[in-house]
Amino acid sequence: MERHIPHIGGHVSTAGGISNAILNGEAIGATAIQIFGSSPQMWGTKFPSEAEIEKFKDKKKRSSIASVYLHAAYLVNLASASEDIYKKSIKNLSEHLKIAELIEAEGLIFHLGSNKGISKEEGLEKEVMGMKEVLRHVPGESFLIMENSAGGGDKIGSNIEEIKFLYEQIKSDRVKVCFDTAHAFEAGLIGDYTKESVKKLFDAWEKEIGLEHMIALHINDSKTTYESHHDRHENIGEGYIGRKGFEMLAQEKRIFDKAWLLEVPGFDNEGPDKKNIEILHSLFR
Repeated sequence: MERHIPHIGGHVSTAGGISNAILNGEAIGATAIQIFGSSPQMWGTKFPSEAEIEKFKDKKKRSSIASVYLHAAYLVNLASASEDIYKKSIKNLSEHLKIAELIEAEGLIFHLGSNKGISKEEGLEKEVMGMKEVLRHVPGESFLIMENSAGGGDKIGSNIEEIKFLYEQIKSDRVKVCFDTAHAFEAGLIGDYTKESVKKLFDAWEKEIGLEHMIALHINDSKTTYESHHDRHENIGEGYIGRKGFEMLAQEKRIFDKAWLLEVPGFDNEGPDKKNIEILHSLFR
């Protein structure tokens, strides 16, 4: 059934325990949240306790939060030329996906990484093998979610063709996609977000991959220019995509069934906030 408006939310803090993320999400008016299951800056993974997991599930059940997504550690690179980093990436991704399973999150969103030092073909093949291994390590319901990249530094996944290749090679219903608005703009996948360009982009996505495989969107304005290949997020309406661009995105009803998750700096520089969420809500009519 087509939704009148998507679930809108953002990345929130888990400081003091993952169950606090539910309260932090409600405090900014979110109906969907993204969290880190463990530190995004470390290879080692700290699993939440059984008591904390139960507390999280209980708070979510009694909240307005409809869906929860995890974001993987930034160190992960399944396309790495380094065998050590590749193996560590598989282990870390598997552990974070396990946390997603434990807390019954929708899935784990991760950056596809960079093939620097090896060919694009080798990088893509490693990516396929790595993702298959992660899925083998962690059976269950939570999705492994590929995020499109801004494309700088030999990053994988800056275009529809590469994401299509990965999706088709892995052949798993547990593989989904997260579309980042800033990364697409910075990669040159879409310029001005006009009604026509938004339709053209999602027409292509529908034809090549299928929009049903896109489960979430990262809704971010861009601090850098079109085709800059620099991944820098800005508050909604404050960057190069601009408020008008997001207004056009809010007319594309085919993406209303996806979670719209903010990863913006926030107007007080404390991350996604009520003001950004209110701006997004105001664009739907």
